[in-house]
Amino acid sequence: MKMQAESPSAPIAAAFLMVAAMSIIGVIDNYVIRLAETIGLWQFHFTRAAMMLPLVLFMSIFGLGTMRPRRMNWVILRSLLLTVAMLFYFSALSLMSIAQALAGLFTSPIFVLLITAFGLRQRIGPWRIIAVVIGFVGILFVLQPDPATFDATILVPVAGGFFYALGAVVTRAKCAQESTAALLGAMVTALGLTGLAGLGWLALFPATAAEGAAGFVTRGWIWPMTDALPWVVMQAVGSSTAVFMLIKAYQLGEPSYVSVFEFSVMIFGPLFAWVVFGVGLGPWQILGIGLIVVAGVIIALRSA
Repeated sequence: MKMQAESPSAPIAAAFLMVAAMSIIGVIDNYVIRLAETIGLWQFHFTRAAMMLPLVLFMSIFGLGTMRPRRMNWVILRSLLLTVAMLFYFSALSLMSIAQALAGLFTSPIFVLLITAFGLRQRIGPWRIIAVVIGFVGILFVLQPDPATFDATILVPVAGGFFYALGAVVTRAKCAQESTAALLGAMVTALGLTGLAGLGWLALFPATAAEGAAGFVTRGWIWPMTDALPWVVMQAVGSSTAVFMLIKAYQLGEPSYVSVFEFSVMIFGPLFAWVVFGVGLGPWQILGIGLIVVAGVIIALRSA
């Protein structure tokens, strides 16, 4: 969520906050597979939103702006687009490694450029075209699709990246004057209501959920959620803390500079998975992550 810088006078502090935020996200998202083994996607988003909303209200009370949107329709549209993106992303975390899920989500800068060029008819220049090509090659290296045995699940995080890009375009074009609390509160509310709607659907039309993480998307309400509760609490507190740091980073530093450090999550997530869970990466996947980071840096700097 890119915010306009209010006082770009502390670039070192801004970079530190962004890296700290991405390190938190890189750690907590590794544990989604743990909660996915016992509860479902919809219950996760509903319960996490119920825990996060009081924290967002707390942020509003302590100076991050009003929770009342100025342009309600655009804020709702942005929230829905980012909600769909997060549903795809968290579904991907239950299906594949965090490196692959993040690689798919971080196709968003590429999609933003394509939307800008072909949807908004704006010139993007040769450097950013080169960045699109570099990023696409990097994504192929990380996801490693096999044409002989194509599996559509590799497209799940890429779909998340597409909707995240649409949300970013709406944010920049129509929601730049909204307060931080309004945007965050609306998104958390949308995620919670979507989770509730999914639970309601599965209560009326139950689906046979597979055992373990494979049943994450089709699993209905599970109670008690004793095994999953610590990981949901971790997600709620960790996400709120990370988003607070992210917002503060964009307030302290120039956005095109700060956004470069957002790609550090591509390092922290896979590194934590390797150190703690022993989930390694092949040389081509490491190269792919590097290419995605390079592409993102080029896009961020050339978009300044």
